[in-house]
Amino acid sequence: MSARHKLFRNAAILTVAGFISRIFGFLFRIFLSRSFGEENVGLYQMIFPLYILCLSLSTAGLQTAVSRITAEKTTLGHNKEADGVLTAALCLAVVISLIEILVIQDQAGSIAGSLFGDDRCMELILIISYALPFAAVHSCICGRSLGLGDTMLPAASQLIEQCVRILTVVLLWIFLRTCGLTPSIRLAAAGVVAGEMAAALFTVRGLRLQRPGRAGIRELFAFSAPLTANRTALTLLQSIEAVSIPASLIRYGMSATEAVSLYGVLTGMALPCILFPSALTGSVGTVLLPAVSAASTSGNRRSVFLLLRKAIVSCFSLGLACCLFFLLFGKMIGRFLFHSADAGRFIITLAWICPFLYVNSSLLNAVNGYGRTGTSFLISMSGLLIRIAGVFLAVPKFGIQGYLWALLGAQLCTTVLASAFLVRLNSRITPSPETD
Repeated sequence: MSARHKLFRNAAILTVAGFISRIFGFLFRIFLSRSFGEENVGLYQMIFPLYILCLSLSTAGLQTAVSRITAEKTTLGHNKEADGVLTAALCLAVVISLIEILVIQDQAGSIAGSLFGDDRCMELILIISYALPFAAVHSCICGRSLGLGDTMLPAASQLIEQCVRILTVVLLWIFLRTCGLTPSIRLAAAGVVAGEMAAALFTVRGLRLQRPGRAGIRELFAFSAPLTANRTALTLLQSIEAVSIPASLIRYGMSATEAVSLYGVLTGMALPCILFPSALTGSVGTVLLPAVSAASTSGNRRSVFLLLRKAIVSCFSLGLACCLFFLLFGKMIGRFLFHSADAGRFIITLAWICPFLYVNSSLLNAVNGYGRTGTSFLISMSGLLIRIAGVFLAVPKFGIQGYLWALLGAQLCTTVLASAFLVRLNSRITPSPETD
């Protein structure tokens, strides 16, 4: 099977799993909004920047490093060394996750009050922190599978995680209502823990670990450390961005309840609609990284460049089609699915970012696949700074509409910078004969 066909087969597997997962997740969002209300959904969404920040520290760089190093080692026939790198990554990720749990458990009250400005977030933070070590195991093993060109395990674990999370919340909600009790949004946080636990148990089945060698550990640190620092810095800024949106809306003139509710509509209703088709583009981006890395090792870069060009054109075309769809039906989607006029208005405005949002995943993963993690960081940082500027400068003057404009500018900036870098990089690469 040619590299091109294998990549698209793997992307297709992840896409099918992604779409099924997105459908379930989309229905779950509707359930949350109708069962717990916009304000509670807003509180639930507010804690995720902290959760993602912890995952960035423990797994983001390690997962990508495991994927890239595994692709390189197996290309050279050094399979035991690749397995040893996975062992080292698992140990490190779990240790970091356990430290994060201890810190969160000790400082949950302070974090909720100072970072989120709402003490109701404390219990949600405490609950969701228990998902971190399971997410670490799940992520590292999936990184290894992607490096081997095997997408079945990541796809299956993604579906298991989503199904267990949703079933946990829905069944507990039904049980509490049957008992005459009022279900709390804390159930949603508990569902995250249950889902990650199930995914971790699934991925470790039959796994055989090799003792890591010193060279493999050094290589793991050499690649993962800067990438982890980059991802953590980006996630930290994203967390500042997310928690500052309600505060900026209050400066605009809204009450605290209105600000949290509007934030819940944006992040828990409108954005999931816009991100729904990205199951396809995200899958392409995920498999591009190890493919580009393996091609760089073998010297067959020209073939991947042609494949990258085709993937980018496909993602951009899908984005244009989705943009038109959301412009035509966004208002109806908001009112019919979420019973929210605000959600429909946000979907229409966010529709314009689709072409750029969908293509950026492939672009940035290709940059990382070439080992240019510093460049990827700078490109992502540029877009993020535009969004943060929108939060602090545009939202207090124009309300949430100012943030939506900033999102569009950020995605456009990322597309232009990443495309320009890849064109320049590949123009310096001497074409090699394309092989199947």
